[in-house]
Amino acid sequence: MAQVEATTERIISADAEKVFDALADYENTRAKLLPEHFSEYEVREGGDGAGTLVHWKLQATSKRIRDCLLEVTEPTDGQLVEKDRNSSMVTTWTVTPAGEGRSKAVVSSVWNGAGGIGGFFERTFAPKGLGRIYDAVLAKLAAEVEK
Repeated sequence: MAQVEATTERIISADAEKVFDALADYENTRAKLLPEHFSEYEVREGGDGAGTLVHWKLQATSKRIRDCLLEVTEPTDGQLVEKDRNSSMVTTWTVTPAGEGRSKAVVSSVWNGAGGIGGFFERTFAPKGLGRIYDAVLAKLAAEVEK
């Protein structure tokens, strides 16, 4: 099994603290940021950053639906890590300052991919597809915090 990784980033016209706070707000803001690929969103514990347990279904393709139950930690300032209890997927959100009134938001997911020919297709296409989904999340995040 090879590790598969999908990463995307965006410069946002808002302070890093404001951007991070919006991402960490699973109770109110995060659901607004999710595109149509996400369904059944539910905060099960916590709701603000570390200690949050959140559930959603992610439909990456017409046939692939991932049932996610994510534990949220904050290992360092400006970083949220979502570990899926139902799979090997770990998603890391990192927000850093990028000049006056600007920040850089980076999201990266890694997981253990399938073997064989299915794994080849997963390694080839999944990072691009998930990258597009995260691009949409980051665009909604920018629209939310740049108001």
